[in-house]
Amino acid sequence: MNTKTVFQFISEPSDVNYGGNVHGGSVMKWIDQAGYACASSWSSSYCVTVYVGGIRFYSPIKIGHIVKVEAEVIYTGRTSMHIAINVFSRNIKRKEFEKKTHCIIVFVAVDDEGNSMEVSKFAPQTEQEKQMEKYAVKLMDLRKNIEEEMKPFFE
Repeated sequence: MNTKTVFQFISEPSDVNYGGNVHGGSVMKWIDQAGYACASSWSSSYCVTVYVGGIRFYSPIKIGHIVKVEAEVIYTGRTSMHIAINVFSRNIKRKEFEKKTHCIIVFVAVDDEGNSMEVSKFAPQTEQEKQMEKYAVKLMDLRKNIEEEMKPFFE
């Protein structure tokens, strides 16, 4: 089963913000699209985003740069998939990509009626995959604490 999805494209003038760089909202849309493609490929079903966490913008993406969005399954629950997303860009005149953004998205596979459905279990093989799975579990624990802290503000 393929655990990774990669998109590459050129950032366009329509992606520009007031500062002349790619708008953060455009980057978040690309993250969601790549994450969805990865999750739906893994589960062979429609998926919904249930959590986006720890999005970190390291530096801006310039208009006209080549953008690469990598999405990778790093953990699965019974119905959920944790997808690590990394966004890179490079000037068209350079060969090296620079990391620009990172986050984790959790998707749930759903059937035609919108009910959650089971997904195949991710079994890490490489040391890198094992480390990423530990990272996902640690973030789940942190999320539980954050959700508890936020609970009074949901009501």
